[in-house]
Amino acid sequence: MTQDSEAASGFNRRTAVAQSKAGSDQTSGDPETRLSGHMSTFDIVFTVLAFNAPMSVFVGFITVIIGYGNGVGTPVTYLACGALVALFAVGFAAMSRRLPNPGAFYAYITAGLGRPLGLGAAFVALVSYLFILVGGYAFGGISWQALVHDVLGGPDLPWYVYTALAMAVVAVLGYFRVQLSARILTVCMCCEVLLMVAYDTAVFFRGGGPQGVNIESFQPSNIVSGSVGLAVLYGVVCFSGFEATAIFREEARDPERTIPRATYYAVALLAILYALTSWVMILGIGVDRVVAKSAADPTGAALATALQYLGKVGQDVITVLLCTSIFAANLATHNVATRYKYSLSVDRILPKFLSAVHRTEISPHRASMATSVISFVSLAACVLFKGNGATLYAVLVGIGGYSLIMLLLLTSASVVVYFRRDPDHDVNVWKSLVAPVLACAGLLVAFVLATQNVALMIGGDQGMADFLVGLFVGLLILGVVVALVLRSKRPDVYRRIGRQDL
Repeated sequence: MTQDSEAASGFNRRTAVAQSKAGSDQTSGDPETRLSGHMSTFDIVFTVLAFNAPMSVFVGFITVIIGYGNGVGTPVTYLACGALVALFAVGFAAMSRRLPNPGAFYAYITAGLGRPLGLGAAFVALVSYLFILVGGYAFGGISWQALVHDVLGGPDLPWYVYTALAMAVVAVLGYFRVQLSARILTVCMCCEVLLMVAYDTAVFFRGGGPQGVNIESFQPSNIVSGSVGLAVLYGVVCFSGFEATAIFREEARDPERTIPRATYYAVALLAILYALTSWVMILGIGVDRVVAKSAADPTGAALATALQYLGKVGQDVITVLLCTSIFAANLATHNVATRYKYSLSVDRILPKFLSAVHRTEISPHRASMATSVISFVSLAACVLFKGNGATLYAVLVGIGGYSLIMLLLLTSASVVVYFRRDPDHDVNVWKSLVAPVLACAGLLVAFVLATQNVALMIGGDQGMADFLVGLFVGLLILGVVVALVLRSKRPDVYRRIGRQDL
């Protein structure tokens, strides 16, 4: 496709969106009405931060990397993973400026690697986000149960009761325009970040822990100690979700500038926050004992250091914010999964009625309700078969993180192919080739490590790991097959895959 035709196509799409905004008051659930909105850069940034659930990383992930990864070199792991994700973001942002299509992985892989693989990636992405959502709900139910019973002295209700309540609230919020969710997520994220900064400040204020402030974490021997591969794997997973910036393109204010800015800001904030807090936690617990304590009880080590430096009130606040953090992550993931359904429906891959946009809320309300139904059905199945919430969380979120690494790798490859196929593009060689190729190399390493450690990510069950890896490979193949069938039987739908012919 030439630059002129791409520009014309982009102009037509933007014109269609503008017309849908103008006519939204006159339509009621019209499937041809498009989403619109005024999400700012920081609205999108905080949505991405919510997806990552920083307080969950503080309580659960940092000490896991310290205990089972590269020990006191963990801060450098976060900086390295942040650099890798930033390299990915360079090509990702370049694509977002040239492709006025929502859909992120779905749209970009389609543009670079073709419609069949793009549709396969869409199936993988949708199921991944649904897995993460359902697993997050299970974790939320367990956390709320512990808060109400252990901290507040309330009744000892089953975890799935709290999960059902969270699902109901998210279902209501997901029905309305995305700005409402963005405001709630912003409040939650500000509280989480402020408490993590308060912990960091308290440790420094009290002299930096047993050995004082030191730079042992940045010594080369410590950086490469322990299991570097496992550290990188978990480090990359902690950044998952930043790609959601492009999913909200239609609802963003000035998306040509908002999406790239939000992507870079989100990656930078996460890298700095996680690297700083992990370093401070190592200082706070003590360089000589942090690895042993973290390996013995990751969550307990994090909560114990919070108690030591923030007191009982601070520890209780962390417990509360962990619950709100998980809720915010559930809301963000719900919105992302909903927009994948919406995009696939607009392209007529999923039923057309899911692409309806609410007349006044300008939200994909039917797609949102479908996401809520899937969530409640999954919960009912878990209760019926007496599933364990902790196991469900480990399996679904672990395999969801694995599949997202695969999608990052495919997207980086797509960026390279897309810009090489159009030698007349106006994007410099750093953005169109060097950064995406470096990202591909790093993500390939991360994907190989993830494949080798899937069982560990989901709780140690190798049989389940093999099944789930097969499931996602099968989804990728299924998408390719469906696309090829559409090319033969329904070429009009085939052309729409990835918003390529709207």
